[in-house]
Amino acid sequence: MTLPTSRPARAAGIVLAAGASVRMGRNKLLLELGGQSVVRRAVSRALAALDPVIVVLGHEANRVREQLAGLSCRIVVNPAHDRGMETSVRAGVAALPADADAAVLLPADMPLVTPAMLAALVERFRATGAPLVISRYGEVTAPPHLYARRLLAELAAAGSGKAVIDRHRAAAEVLAWPAAALADLDVPADRARVEALLALDA
Repeated sequence: MTLPTSRPARAAGIVLAAGASVRMGRNKLLLELGGQSVVRRAVSRALAALDPVIVVLGHEANRVREQLAGLSCRIVVNPAHDRGMETSVRAGVAALPADADAAVLLPADMPLVTPAMLAALVERFRATGAPLVISRYGEVTAPPHLYARRLLAELAAAGSGKAVIDRHRAAAEVLAWPAAALADLDVPADRARVEALLALDA
């Protein structure tokens, strides 16, 4: 892939924030961690490394939107969010600007993902032109992942980053992160575990 020479490759962000948090028993995106809500934390960190940042909302969209007041993100509401994450991936890809050379896909419930991690994905893409830059936590492949523009139609069609990664893994660049950074929020017990990890980094 040949990247434009007149400007650095532009990497957008897609933050997935549409789920119903069924296993948490309440909307986990509204939980407070480190002095701010989970969703505001995720979007703020994305904005520090990616441009533009598209946030896909769905469940309790108005309540989640309130948490993003003042942030220069673009909000997209997915009316089909209850049909699965695939619909939110498609909504996010459809909202990308035409001049985005790549997109980083990030679920909002991974509070230990840092701006430095997101920036490293972009820098590896700029340095190599690889169609795919993926994250590894020990032996686990998990977001955030960067998809070059030529893979975005495939990502939208599949609705699954995993399917695209499986098909293009041989061409992917891989960045390794500490296993602890994989922590996400699914069930109530996860909150205390994540808060403890955040305290260690404070």
